[in-house]
Amino acid sequence: MNPFPASDPIPLPAPVWLLKTLHIVTLSLHVVALEMLVGGLIVACTLCWFSARRSEATAAGALARRMPLVMTYAISFGVPPLLFAQVLYGRVLNISSVLIGVYWISVIFLLMLCYWLLYRFTRRLEAGKRAWPFGLTAWIIAAYMASILSSNMTLMVPPEIWQRIYSATTSGTNLATGDPYLFWRWLFMLTGGAMVAGLWLIYLSGRETFVEDDQKFMAHLGGTLAVLGALLTTFSGLQVGAVQPGAVQVQLISNVFYRFSGYAFLCVASLVILAGLIVVRARHAPKHISVAAPFLALLAMGTATVYHDGIRDITLALEGYDVWSQPVVTNWSVVLIFVVFFAIALVLVGWLASVMAGAIEENESLGTL
Repeated sequence: MNPFPASDPIPLPAPVWLLKTLHIVTLSLHVVALEMLVGGLIVACTLCWFSARRSEATAAGALARRMPLVMTYAISFGVPPLLFAQVLYGRVLNISSVLIGVYWISVIFLLMLCYWLLYRFTRRLEAGKRAWPFGLTAWIIAAYMASILSSNMTLMVPPEIWQRIYSATTSGTNLATGDPYLFWRWLFMLTGGAMVAGLWLIYLSGRETFVEDDQKFMAHLGGTLAVLGALLTTFSGLQVGAVQPGAVQVQLISNVFYRFSGYAFLCVASLVILAGLIVVRARHAPKHISVAAPFLALLAMGTATVYHDGIRDITLALEGYDVWSQPVVTNWSVVLIFVVFFAIALVLVGWLASVMAGAIEENESLGTL
C-alpha cells in the first residue's frame, strides 16, 4: 500500500529542476547564516567568559554586534526554502510537521526569545556588563531549534514509521529520536558552525577597522577554528552517508551529480583546512584568503546541501515518492517574471547586507560601538 497521500490535483507551476535549484540556492544561504549564528555565538560567549586581553574582548564584540543582523538573515533566508520544500514535498512535509506539531509551532516563540536574548547579549557586552549567560542561553535555544528543524526534515523520509508514531500519541509531541541520521545531521550543523565561524573571523581579521594586534588574534583564532571545524565537519558528514541504508548508499555513489557534490564538499573542506593552516602559520590572514573565506563557507554549505537533498530524494524514491515525476504545467511568462524578481531580491538583500556591514565597520572605526 502506498503510504503517501494522494497527489495534489493542482500541478506544479514550474519545472522541478527550477524549483529544486531555487530551493537549494536559498537553503544554502540559510544554512550559512545559521552556521554563522550558531558558531559565532558560542565563540563570542567563550571569549566573553575567558576574556583577559583586549584582543579577546574586541573579537567577542565584533561577533556579538553582528549577531542580530545574522539572525535577521537566517530567518529571512529560511522562509523561501521552506516554501519551495512545501511545493515539492508537501505530501510528506505536512505529515512530518503534524507529527511534531507542538515543537514545530514553538519555533515561532523560540525565535522571538532568541532574538531578544541576542540584543541583550550585545547591549550588555557593549556596556561592560556580564553578558555571556544571555549569549549562551541564545545559543542553546538556537541549537534546540536546529534539532526541531532537523527532526522535521528527518521524519519526512521514512514513511514506514509514520503510523506507528501517530498511533503512540496524536498530541504532536513526537520527535525523530533514536534515528542515527538525525544525530549526525545535527552534529554536522554544530561542527559546521565552528568551521564557518573560523572563516568569518578570518574575513573580519582583514578589515582595516581593527588594530594590528586584534587582526592577528582574530586571524589565528579563526584559522584554528576553521581547521578543527573542517575536520570535525568532514567526519560527521562522512557519518551521515555511512548510516544510510545500503540501497541509498549505492544510489548516492552511482548518481554522478550527488557523487560529485560529495567529492566537491571534501575538496572545499580540504581548501578550508589548507587556508586555516596558512593563516595560523603566518599569524595573519593574507588578503586573498580573507576575501575568499565567505565564498569557501558558501561552497562548503552549498555542496553539503546538495548531498543532503540527494539523500532525501533517493530515500523517498525508493519508498515510492519520486519528486521528479510530479505533474507540471508551466506558464513560462509567469516563471520568467518570478525569476527576474527573485534575482533582483537577491541583489537587494546583498546590497542591504553590505550597507549594514559597512555601518557596523564605520561605527567600529569611530569607536561608537
